[in-house]
Amino acid sequence: MFSDSKSDITVGQNNENIQDVLNNAKKMNSAILNMINKVEDNNLKQDIREIYQTANKIILTVSKDNKKIRNVENFFTYYLPETLSLLKKYDEIENQRLGKSSEEFMKKTRDMISKIKEAFEKQLAHLYQEDIIDTNAEMKVFDAMIKSDGYGDKDFKL
Repeated sequence: MFSDSKSDITVGQNNENIQDVLNNAKKMNSAILNMINKVEDNNLKQDIREIYQTANKIILTVSKDNKKIRNVENFFTYYLPETLSLLKKYDEIENQRLGKSSEEFMKKTRDMISKIKEAFEKQLAHLYQEDIIDTNAEMKVFDAMIKSDGYGDKDFKL
């Protein structure tokens, strides 16, 4: 079972702990993907699919660069487990057919899943923001070297 304790993820942790966190994240993400077969709403299925894909990219990014884990603590300790929990509850309520109160709950849940999808996408973009800034700086320096060596006269626009 995945632990939701923030103390499990610290900036200085060893690779073994990070690997455990990533393995748990992969398991939760697979469980999120499996929810597609359980829910009936096609729009929700598409949102779940996109959440799964984005979460997969986040997990892969952190597995390639363990230092990035400090940027996604909430993602691993809160967002993934809560998303899975919410989808399980949705499926349970959807199967009960409780009438108006369940319809309201299901609509609110679908709206929340849409927000979660956006949050996951922003989390992924945030992981790469530092890389984008660093690469832009490197390109400016490289462009300046090209100009100083007489190989280019046009400004490189970033």
